[in-house]
Amino acid sequence: MTELRGALLVAGTTSDAGKSTLVAGLCRYLRRRGVRVAPFKAQNMSNNSAVTLDGGEIGRAQAWQAAASGLEPSVRFNPVLLKPGSDRHSQLVVLGRARGEVSAGQGGALRAELGRIVAGTLDQLRAEYDVVICEGAGSPAEINLRSGDLANMGLARSAGLPTIVVGDIDRGGVFASMFGTLALLEPADQRLVAGFVVNKFRGDAELLAPGLSMLTELTGRPTLGVLPYEPDLWWDTEDSLSYSDGRLLGRPGPARGEQWLRIAVVRLPRISNATDLEALAAEPGVSVRLTATTGELADADLIVLPGSKATVADLEWLRERGLDAPIRAHAAAGRPVLGLCGGYQMLGALIDDPVESGRGQVDGLGLLPVHVRFVADKKLGRVAGTALAAPVRGYEIHHGRAEVGYDAHVTPLITDAAGAPEGCRSGAVFGTHWHGAFDGNEFRRAFLAEVARLAGRDGFRLAPDTDVPALREASLDRLGDLVEKHLDGTALDRLIGGGAPAGLPFVPPGPPPIPSARPGRVLAVVSGTDRAISATGAPPARPAEPVVTGGREVVSFERLAAGIRAAPARCGPVRLVAVDGRAGSGKSTFAARLTDALAATGARVFLLHTDDLLQGWLDIVSFWPRLEEWVLCPLRRGEPARFRRYDWHRGAFPDRFEQIGRPDVLVLDGVTTARAAARPLLTRSCYVQTDRQLRFDRGCAGTVPGSCPTGPGG
Repeated sequence: MTELRGALLVAGTTSDAGKSTLVAGLCRYLRRRGVRVAPFKAQNMSNNSAVTLDGGEIGRAQAWQAAASGLEPSVRFNPVLLKPGSDRHSQLVVLGRARGEVSAGQGGALRAELGRIVAGTLDQLRAEYDVVICEGAGSPAEINLRSGDLANMGLARSAGLPTIVVGDIDRGGVFASMFGTLALLEPADQRLVAGFVVNKFRGDAELLAPGLSMLTELTGRPTLGVLPYEPDLWWDTEDSLSYSDGRLLGRPGPARGEQWLRIAVVRLPRISNATDLEALAAEPGVSVRLTATTGELADADLIVLPGSKATVADLEWLRERGLDAPIRAHAAAGRPVLGLCGGYQMLGALIDDPVESGRGQVDGLGLLPVHVRFVADKKLGRVAGTALAAPVRGYEIHHGRAEVGYDAHVTPLITDAAGAPEGCRSGAVFGTHWHGAFDGNEFRRAFLAEVARLAGRDGFRLAPDTDVPALREASLDRLGDLVEKHLDGTALDRLIGGGAPAGLPFVPPGPPPIPSARPGRVLAVVSGTDRAISATGAPPARPAEPVVTGGREVVSFERLAAGIRAAPARCGPVRLVAVDGRAGSGKSTFAARLTDALAATGARVFLLHTDDLLQGWLDIVSFWPRLEEWVLCPLRRGEPARFRRYDWHRGAFPDRFEQIGRPDVLVLDGVTTARAAARPLLTRSCYVQTDRQLRFDRGCAGTVPGSCPTGPGG
């Protein structure tokens, strides 16, 4: 057993970035270490839901995360669930019970009440379990929604949760999205964001490493791990973003016989519990495609109308797209059609809906003799029975009550444990309100065998060993393996147990302006850090202390040195740093301090003043050819560098070379050292500036020998 106690929030750059998957993986990883862990999602918006033992409704992802934790699903794991029925309205489910419809703009008293419920529920879980892994919703950087946020930084702030941000690199733009997510947060929110996780990476890790280093330097926060792309981890999708028109569900295994079984699932706009089809997609030789085209429906062996959160609206959409015709033709030809929950209701003769759509009576497709009336009370529960001579289990989530005209040609599809009929079958058309029935191995095989017979697929052969519950459990174990192997477990433990570290820097939004130096203060703008650094004038008490200048948090020389050491070398094996700026700005002082900080890290560092390569007082830029010949070209080849230091008293270069060797870091100090020709070789460039009066005073005091400008800025 471990003594780890605490909580963590997993936020994401977008929906479907990998939050649900990472939470499930963390829960399985911690459970295997003996930690009593529970998942938590304060507010979820999804039409994929599950039913708890006590008849409550929660997001399916939280049921999946509960399984990863070795727990039965609980309404406490998802106290607020929003089930969108249209673009503007959703059904509100609180602690497992439907509370009615709400609009996107509702707030005030309702939002305050939900906030209290969320806070109280999380407090209960944290008292009961060692660790609670919380999942955010969408993106924490939805700045238009921040004031009413319950699930992201609003939750993190109220509960003091350290937060990590996961981004999907497979979509592209992961660095921009992670940096931008952080930069859009207000300072108090940023103080809780302690690191990043890159999800779905495939390719050469060495090519990714420089980007991770740069992200750390830009944000002052580490990347805690890179999870590889795993195409087999497709179970229990959180929302419909993972289902696209024309996309195969899962990864179909090779057929065991001579023929495949082709299943076309109508991609309804408000599809719900599409996870019902995952069990079918797990069967070798079965392809399950979500589609909205008449051609793919006509070509299928089985057409499935899945669940819907807006049955009447989706039925109208189906008719507008002309998809009702191939479904009717399929049934008329004696080929199988299946309706699940809302899809079952669409297959009926009549729908009377005063609840969801308020449309009253609407004709169904007329393929089953079923009349459905919607009532306010939602039917929720886990169910069991027999179908096709096989045991079957599932769950119900629906407002519709079905009256079926059973006769010699219309028979119950399922007989429940009490002997009551559920759903019906008329020839090759099947319908049921039950979800999750295909997770049972025996019923799934019996149903697919019947579908193959009806479709005339005599060459299709069922695999006798497909075990869907075992496959789901194996996917959770695989997630736990990935977390253990690819994330920094020690850093995660520190965050969970100790919270976000103090002193995390604020990252302002937008491109950083070059800060204006106050009188008596020298600043440097450093490439790759978006920060200013105090150099001279009025330095902090200790050089390592961050200071604030002009309202911007600035970093220390030690942090800059650490960032340089972590960044890739671009001049052969050497990290080249340019310290540029106007005469008298404080470049040499800045370069000396940076050199000392680099040396303190154990680096072999050499400071080269380009003034030593100038040929006399009137030469201010011709050092570049000598720098290239003596220093940069040898270093690029991996050879030792050397230079001749101009003798200002003799007015000539000596014959003797001074040795630079092959340092880890070469710091160049001088005007125009960060010129365009140098930039491809630079690991960092630092532009130093101060106020004009200070530069003038230094010039007159002899900082620039033989030269005194005529006035400030001269």
